[in-house]
Amino acid sequence: MRVGVLTGGGDCPGLNAVIRAVVRKGERHYGDQLVGFVDGWRGVIEGSTKDLDVGRCRGILPRGGTILGSSRTNPYKVDGGVDAVKASMATARIDALIAIGGEDTLGVAHKLGAEKLNVVGVPKTIDNDLSATELTFGFHTAVQICVDAIDRLHTTAESHDRVMVCEVMGRHAGWIATYAGIAGGAAEILIPEQPFDIADVAERIRRRHEQGRFATIVVVAEGASPKEGTLELASGDVDQFGHVRLGGVGNVVAQEIERRTGFETRVTILGHIQRGGTPTAFDRVLATRFGIAAIDAVHDGAFGHMVALQAGEIVPVPLADAVGELKTVPPDHFANVALPFFG
Repeated sequence: MRVGVLTGGGDCPGLNAVIRAVVRKGERHYGDQLVGFVDGWRGVIEGSTKDLDVGRCRGILPRGGTILGSSRTNPYKVDGGVDAVKASMATARIDALIAIGGEDTLGVAHKLGAEKLNVVGVPKTIDNDLSATELTFGFHTAVQICVDAIDRLHTTAESHDRVMVCEVMGRHAGWIATYAGIAGGAAEILIPEQPFDIADVAERIRRRHEQGRFATIVVVAEGASPKEGTLELASGDVDQFGHVRLGGVGNVVAQEIERRTGFETRVTILGHIQRGGTPTAFDRVLATRFGIAAIDAVHDGAFGHMVALQAGEIVPVPLADAVGELKTVPPDHFANVALPFFG
């Protein structure tokens, strides 16, 4: 078979491990020809490809990013985009396509599957917000990067009696903020699922400092939002999938904490640092397992499905189940594990 591979959306540690696993088992076990589409769905629309084989994939396991490049292109938002995808796959003689991505990339894959294209999905998002899978590769690495940063912020906070606000990724789901905040010993964790009252946050920090604990870490997800009428946040531009470009809530939170408490407050926005660099061993293994399962799914004819981690096993699940709704942090999970450490 001729099998296409693409990586879409934001880059993520572990993408190259998936590509490597697909190519190695596809070529060595099934005798497949592997074709990479460059820059996600944009490459499919434009017919931009590169040959993939075992030799070309040597040495990429520990590398961050993706050797295929990525983009946030949505074929359904481009004039003639879907027809171009079909034509491109026909021209390249692609029998099946493995799409590696998050909600948006796999949402496109799901729609194209309904149009009789043979597509298998692989879940990729550092936000860990895809349904139907317990974990997505890249999440573990992102959390570790955040915890390393928080550990360093603790020492400077202690040295200067400061409040340190650390803004992390998480548009609609606060998994990174929750896990990094718990592991990093944060005094406050602000996530999209739990609108916050900045007055309550400031009061808990004030009481904390009165008790003699002067080093305070506040972890805030980029999509965290205040309770209605308590604080104004600016909105940004919108991408092809209708998502507002976020970032900067940490600055507003830091300014308000300092204004309301009088404590010197500094902000660190980790941004794309969370996406870059070497994936952890856990993510390398998980990504490899996903890649092996994806090429197996192609040969099993499990089109319209995504490979997923469930109860420790990699299993195929319908793409519709994966992209139907986001997997957010459950209220009881946050309340029982994170809240006891606030203040």
